Amino acid sequence: MPANVKVSNKTESFDRIETILISQPKPERSVYFDLEKKWNIQIDWRPFIHVEPVTEKEYRKNRLRPDEFTSIIFTSLNSIEHFFRLCEEMRVQMSQQTKYFCLTQSIANYLQKFILYRKRKVFVGTRAIEDLESSFMKHKATERFLLPCSNLGAKKVVTYLDKIKVDYQETMMYRTVSSDLSDLSDITYDCLVFFSPLGIKSLYENFPDFQQNKTRLAIYGNATTKEVESHGLNINISAPQPDVPSMSMAIENYLNKSNK
Repeated sequence: MPANVKVSNKTESFDRIETILISQPKPERSVYFDLEKKWNIQIDWRPFIHVEPVTEKEYRKNRLRPDEFTSIIFTSLNSIEHFFRLCEEMRVQMSQQTKYFCLTQSIANYLQKFILYRKRKVFVGTRAIEDLESSFMKHKATERFLLPCSNLGAKKVVTYLDKIKVDYQETMMYRTVSSDLSDLSDITYDCLVFFSPLGIKSLYENFPDFQQNKTRLAIYGNATTKEVESHGLNINISAPQPDVPSMSMAIENYLNKSNK
């Protein structure tokens, strides 16, 4: 990872980009593969964060049994994965009457890997926890809810559940932690791509002396932007924008200037 001089102003650089590192696992398909071929550049993939399970022994210290709850709130695929993992390890059998509240349709679809899917027992939002309000209001008087989460918690969900006075318990079942990137210490990339504040935190946990210099930073989302700016770094490529909804499009717009 380059140890260069930190840029303290907003002057733009359009030096040619030859190498890009995306701080995510490599997918099977991606529009970035097309960018790589079109511009004859090297795009590498490396997750800067990963998920670790809370062990059964650790979880038992909470003295919370999943089967003591009549409804489960799932906010991610990881929350489903680790909920049923711990149920299996603890030899807990969830009742067929258990209700499941899923933040999105993709989460509900993933749930089918673990339960016999019955629509009257599964309630699905479109994007945000507020989408499930009618379902919560209908069942909150009779249900006790469990909210599986990571060490980062689920602040927006918790705030909303408190607001509508739902009887719930938040419980940590997995951790999101920084990955070991020590093997990248002597490798330089022209552009680093980040999609979450945790990626930036991992960068500094692995390389406390990281400085930017000519390294371009491609940043997605407001929360990630705030984390970058807190370290005094320059953002060279930003998404989403009104006319640039995706990171791949933002990078290509930049390449049109830097690699023309």
